[in-house]
Amino acid sequence: MDKQLKINSYDDAIVRQFILATLAWGGIAFLVGLFAALQLAYWPFNTSLEWLSFGRIRPLHTNAAIFAFAGNAIFAGIYHSTQRLLRTRMFSDVLSQLHFWGWQLVIVLAAITLPLGLTQGKEYAELEWPIDLLITTVWVLFAINVFGTIYRRREKHMYVAIWFYIATIVTVAVLHIVNSAAIPFSFMKSYPVWAGMQDALIQWWYGHNAVAFFLTTPFLGLMYYYIPKAVNAPIYSYRLSIIHFWALVFIYIWAGPHHLLYTALPDWAQTLGVVFSVMLWAPSWGGMLNGLLTFKGRWGQARTEPVWKFFIAALTFYGMATFEGPLLSIKSISSVGHYTDWIVGHVHGGALGWNGFLTFGMIYYLVPKLWKTELFSKKMAEQHFWLGLTGIVLYYVSMVVAGITQGLMWKAVDGNGMLVYPEFVETVMRIVPLYWVRALGGVLYITGFVLMLINIYKTVRSGSRPVGTPIGNLQNNNVNDGKPRLLEGYATYFTVLSLVAILVGTVIEIYPTLNVHKYVNPEITTHPFSALEQEGRDLYVREGCYACHSQQIRPLVDEKLRYGDPSTIEESIYDRPFQWGSKRTGPDLARVGKKYPDYWHYQHMIDPRLMQPKSIMPSYEWLVKKKIDYSQLKKKLNVLQNLGVPYTDDEVRFADRDAQEQARVIAEGLKEQGVQEKIEDREILAIIAYLQALGQKGGR
Repeated sequence: MDKQLKINSYDDAIVRQFILATLAWGGIAFLVGLFAALQLAYWPFNTSLEWLSFGRIRPLHTNAAIFAFAGNAIFAGIYHSTQRLLRTRMFSDVLSQLHFWGWQLVIVLAAITLPLGLTQGKEYAELEWPIDLLITTVWVLFAINVFGTIYRRREKHMYVAIWFYIATIVTVAVLHIVNSAAIPFSFMKSYPVWAGMQDALIQWWYGHNAVAFFLTTPFLGLMYYYIPKAVNAPIYSYRLSIIHFWALVFIYIWAGPHHLLYTALPDWAQTLGVVFSVMLWAPSWGGMLNGLLTFKGRWGQARTEPVWKFFIAALTFYGMATFEGPLLSIKSISSVGHYTDWIVGHVHGGALGWNGFLTFGMIYYLVPKLWKTELFSKKMAEQHFWLGLTGIVLYYVSMVVAGITQGLMWKAVDGNGMLVYPEFVETVMRIVPLYWVRALGGVLYITGFVLMLINIYKTVRSGSRPVGTPIGNLQNNNVNDGKPRLLEGYATYFTVLSLVAILVGTVIEIYPTLNVHKYVNPEITTHPFSALEQEGRDLYVREGCYACHSQQIRPLVDEKLRYGDPSTIEESIYDRPFQWGSKRTGPDLARVGKKYPDYWHYQHMIDPRLMQPKSIMPSYEWLVKKKIDYSQLKKKLNVLQNLGVPYTDDEVRFADRDAQEQARVIAEGLKEQGVQEKIEDREILAIIAYLQALGQKGGR
């Protein structure tokens, strides 16, 4: 390549790489999601292969959808638009390639480790500590590349899309580092430094803002660039974009606690989460309207431009999701919707509609330009749109109906103050037909995506692959108009203020909970799990049981009737990770200890249908075959002791011996009850020990 040509041209090769990766990983993410949906609709889809069970497949799907599909799409759009908005090539081609291949390595490692059960068990942050370190490294390379490009830009004014990219880079770094803080006890296993209520608050500060700053702010940046480019008109209101950006960045960071309403989280933190969630309506809809009104006077053209259709639908789904999110954060609504499939429908309306459709529109817009050709078939793109839209509607409506049905059935109490549906499985069986409707929606969405793959493949085959686009050729003043205004010309000040905006809410919400003991009743003593129980807890996390079961009883009438006394801060004070849960496909387990005999749990884990014929829970036959790894127990308890769990030195020193003795007692009891298999050192014993300990560790 001619060196001077390279210097004077944009690096479009990296954009093409990220687009192709987006399409490849997107197909995998969607197929895994469909498989997980089918497992809930028809339990035999959970095979005897442990790495294909629902508890291990679900985090694989969420990570593939968020970090593989959406992540690669973000990077493709950022690398393409940043160069044009700043009128310079990316700071370093080497850093671009390291970023690309490093990110693909992260995804491959996730695809290997999650089905193997190597997980931290934290929503959207399941990956273990070596991969977390790799993510940090890759993100730093990305940040250096973007900020280096901003530093040497030829365009003084930073357009609104760049603001959102800056906020994304800074905030994701803070979220990842704080939430991923952990102490390893082996090469691929660790315990979080946070525990119980602290871990719950920090995890949902992270989890909600992973949606905010990985699935919202960067996509808003892409929206602010690609919609004006596609429409060939300036964004509707530059002033509104300023208000949208600063209000969104400042308010979003506070909203995490709305995932923990009616839990043991202090009331003041829950209230903050509700207040700021409701406040999010204004800036979110301001951004949606800014995008939609850019099409003002041009709506007729949308009939013939599939790219426009995808962008308009994406903004509509963004508006729907950002209306429904604050609605669900209102306590009275949350009491019905939380732990139900309504939340699943809400999340997928945003993911499939907002993130998915914006990505599809961007790719349909970019690929013909990057390969110097025309889109192979607008008709196929049109068919993709309608198939995808129908799929989303079926998915969303089925899950909202399922969720509201669940919530109302759980809460139903008759005139005598008794539960109308005392058996939890009754509420599950009622919504199984809706799980099939969801799967159908997924099939339609994937069918549309397959049409896109064919369309893009034929488009690429018909085009050429130029070395790079000359700098300035694609510059369009419609999206980058005017002279620098206030902060928009000062990258350092802008970045610092963005950081301050997200740190204000972070510090105010998290700092007061760092001293958890001021929230603890001194009259209540919580005993840590024994070595075998802790091993069972780790196996529970490995199998992804937290994806279907909560361990947090809310102070609601129906929950007291069904599960017992509400959960307290003291009960989970040593839990790493916390297990308050976010979805109930099965009943809450906070007080399941001693409710059933060991033999019941044994049969229930091997074949749930033996204990509950209507159960859709997977079988865990391998727990009877796999041996407990006693060699790790001393290391585990030693790390936990150093993190503040009150184990004695003798409990740490003799962890393996004590665990073997407790396992022997459980095994002998099971044999007396008729178990014939050789189980003296099998993992099933540890799981039983853990389940029997739930709700039994606290007392006055």
